[in-house]
Amino acid sequence: MTPAKVRGGSAPDKGEPAVGLRERKKARTRAAIQQQALRLFRDQGYDATTMEQIAEAAEVSTSTIFRYFPTKEELVVSDEQEAFFINAWREQPKELPLVRALRYAIRSTFQGLSSTELGAQRDRDVLMLTVPELWAASLGNVAEARQTIIELVAERGGRPQDDVQVRAVSAAVFGVILDAMLRWAQDPGQDIAEELDRVLAFMDNDHFNGLGGAEPPADRA
Repeated sequence: MTPAKVRGGSAPDKGEPAVGLRERKKARTRAAIQQQALRLFRDQGYDATTMEQIAEAAEVSTSTIFRYFPTKEELVVSDEQEAFFINAWREQPKELPLVRALRYAIRSTFQGLSSTELGAQRDRDVLMLTVPELWAASLGNVAEARQTIIELVAERGGRPQDDVQVRAVSAAVFGVILDAMLRWAQDPGQDIAEELDRVLAFMDNDHFNGLGGAEPPADRA
């Protein structure tokens, strides 16, 4: 929570360009490699897992792994879910208050994940927050996520990114999300989507929603 990921599984329409088929195959291969790597990191430890073991588990060559992930750290810190969240945010009705739109976007993003994808996301977060070198490697992603939140808040509120209210609301939202990730790392069995929504509900008021949207409607079931 990069380029949008193509979800595999469905057959392409007749007449779909060949490049579409290639991109789908690449996306599936990339996802399979990362999922196997995260599983091995979780089961036997990050340092103890070799690229050869990951290649064997994913049924690819080590050269194929390096083609998709230039470094071992990239197998963890690379994340392609952000684009889905951004799309879900922008699809929310303009009349929704800011925090309410954020809550619905988060729900939509998590609901769109398969159990395998959700498990891989959880493994990523746990590893990034518990392995020092991965935390260092992920700092760029953290900074980008913070900037994305600022841009989305400013965009929805129709204000510049350096507006003091935009900065305050963005910082609060970023803090809530980071706190949820830290708690998820400590308790992987936690429902992070529910926890995020529960905490953000406290911010779903006129003070935080003043950047845009109408009066908060009745919450969805």
